[in-house]
Order: sequence, then structure tokens, then C-alpha cells
Amino acid sequence: MINANNPSLKSWIEVSSESDFPIQNIPFGIFKLGTNSDGRVGTRIGDKVIDLSVVAELGFFAELNIDISVFFDSSLNGFIGLGKDVTRAVRERISELFQDGNSEVKNSDELNRIVLDVDQVEMLLPVEIGDYTDFYSSEQHAYNVGCMFRDPNNALLPNWKHIPVGYHGRASSIVVSGTPLHRPKGQQKPNDDEPPVFGPCKLLDFELEMAFIVGKSTELGDSVTTADAEDHIFGVCVFNDWSARDIQKWEYVPLGPFLAKNFGSSVSPWVVTLDALEPFKVAGSKQDPKVLPYLEFEGDKNYNINLDVIIETAEGQSKQVTRSNFKYMYWNMCQQLAHHTANGCNINVGDIMASGTISGPEEGEYGSMLEISWRGTKPVPMPDGTERKFIHDGDSVVMRGFGEANGIRLGFGEVRTKVLPAKG
Repeated sequence: MINANNPSLKSWIEVSSESDFPIQNIPFGIFKLGTNSDGRVGTRIGDKVIDLSVVAELGFFAELNIDISVFFDSSLNGFIGLGKDVTRAVRERISELFQDGNSEVKNSDELNRIVLDVDQVEMLLPVEIGDYTDFYSSEQHAYNVGCMFRDPNNALLPNWKHIPVGYHGRASSIVVSGTPLHRPKGQQKPNDDEPPVFGPCKLLDFELEMAFIVGKSTELGDSVTTADAEDHIFGVCVFNDWSARDIQKWEYVPLGPFLAKNFGSSVSPWVVTLDALEPFKVAGSKQDPKVLPYLEFEGDKNYNINLDVIIETAEGQSKQVTRSNFKYMYWNMCQQLAHHTANGCNINVGDIMASGTISGPEEGEYGSMLEISWRGTKPVPMPDGTERKFIHDGDSVVMRGFGEANGIRLGFGEVRTKVLPAKG
């Protein structure tokens, strides 16, 4: 097999220099052709989607000795469950088939069934999600929120630098990019000296996050070490953890997020493997105080991935409101998974674990409107003359992620969500 990350590789499929999907990426996702078709497994190079069910059906994976039925599934769970040795071999074989100079697929009579224009397909949720956990692992975000609601001297709660704080979210309301969400309704208490009211959220917010997909299950009672964590992580997506700030403020004491979060989260459709992200690894910030032994790790575990957020108005006006970076994580994915399983909590293939809002140290790097507008005191001017403290009905929030290393740009595509008015 070849090295699929080789920066000198070129594909016989044309790829723009600005594309997120060079041949060094080879992400995995689920797509369908037409409203009456079933989902199936694909990958992407440039603006082309590769139908891996057809590639498998035609025997191009024959030497891998795998059950090709997984490529006809409507989720990646079966494919991921084959294990990293197999999924890595599939990725390397795809790289081989589509590299410049290889004519096995290029000269196939079935080429038009294998290689599809991205506009021909509808992307679906990539995995069947059994459980979803959201962390709170960016120090700058936690500090900013603490400053707003407490004071700078007590911004971080006493446990924050000792454990990767997280909560269990709602898997059923995670939707794929392109799926609109209705503004949530719930209780709010706008005035401290008056009773609460019920109605549509007025302070709707995004949270810029990344999420990893569990790639290897464990049994109840098992724990995953930081050294073994990457074996249990298949890949990563861009993630928007929608938040209703006014509902959240009233409900979060004493048990934390509930209706303010569970109405919807949005995820990008392409899962980028950890193998593809290897060139983008960087060291994280120094962790002080020293963490407990089960959270210690070796090597670089953060990733230099630029993260952009754009707000588009209903009339099509757009403005980029932040550029953050995945490297701004105090607690890395390996530590998150080790802590999550430290008590023997079992995990399953397809589970999603999100990073928490990712904010950098500068104002232009904040990962939520709560921070960008600083609780509404610094409205963001839009090109059409309006301004945003939080998200309006008709707005679309677009998140994108990409990294650059060794002369290669590699990314995740986008996660796009339009906000519709509250129902009822």
C-alpha cells in the first residue's frame, strides 16, 4: 500500500488549490442519489463524490477480503466497526486507485457510476448516533463566560483545570449540514424581580466546535487510556452546538444544560480520519496544575485547524464573524475520552463527542455570539446595515474548517444551518 498522506500525490480528478478535498484527505460520508434512493458510503476528491458501493461491487477492494455490504449501508457504523486496520487499508486503496497515473478506475466502463458531481448527491448524517457528549474544553471560552457571569478573578470554576468538564446531550436532534432548525421555545426570566415567561428564544447562539466519532466500542466497566484513545477515535467533523442563551440562563442551575441545548446541533457530513489529520498535529498549551496520572499523555495531541464562522442573512448578505482554531483546546480529545471512560462508562461505534466552544485569545477568535457581542454590548454590523447581537430568523450560520501543512490544504467542507421561526 502507498502512503495516502504523501504531499506529492496528485489525483487524475481535477482538484482546485482551494479545495478541502485533495487526494490526501479521503474522508468518508453517506450520500444518496435522488429522493427514492438509499444512503450509501462515499468519499470525496475535489468536487467529485466517489460511490464506494460501486467501487466495491466492481471488485476494486477484492484483495482486502472484506464484506462489501458495509458500503451499501445508510450509516458509516458498519464500515467503522471493521476496525482501523481495515478502514486504513480502504483509504490507502482509494488513494491508489485515484492517484494520477492509475487507470484502473479511470478507464472503467462504469466510471459515470463511480464518480459523481457533488451537486448530484444529497449528503446524509454520516453515522447512527447512539450517544452524544459535549465537553467544555477551551480555556479562553470558559474564561470569557466566567468573566461575564462572575468576575475575572473567579472566571474558571475550581474543577475546570482538573477534569475535562462535559455533559450528556441529545443525540436525536443532531442534524446534518443543510438541515434547517426552528427557533426553540422555552422558559426565560428576563427580569429578576418578575416571574418567568414562556415563548420563543430571543438570544439564539451558535457554538463553534469540533466533534470526534467513536470508532471502537468498549464493554461496561472498561476504561480507555490516553495512550489508547486514538485507536478508539475514527475521525472528526465540524460541529455547531446551537444554544438558547436566555433559556440556558434560567434553567442551568442546578443540573446544567437542558432545553437550551437539546433542540438541535448541526454536523458537517464528511468525517475526516485521524490518519489524514496527522500532519496537522501540534502541541497544546501547558496544563497547570499538573493533571492526575490517568489524564497524562505523550506527544502532540492538538490540531492546527482554522475554523471560520459566517453569518448569511435571508437576503444573501454575508459576514465572517470569527476565525478560531482547533489548537485552542486545553483538554485534547485523548484526555476527553480517557476521562469519559474513567468510571467504566462504555462507548459505542458512532457515538459523537464534541469539543465545546473553541475560542482563541483574541476578540476575532471567539467561538460564539455570546462572546463576539459580549452579551449584546458589542453588536456586529452586517453588510445590509443591520446588526447582530445574536442570530435572527432567516439567518444561516456557516462553519468551515481547514488546515495547511506540507503544501497541502485539507478541510472538512462546511456545516450550514438556516434558522426558521419557532413553530406554533
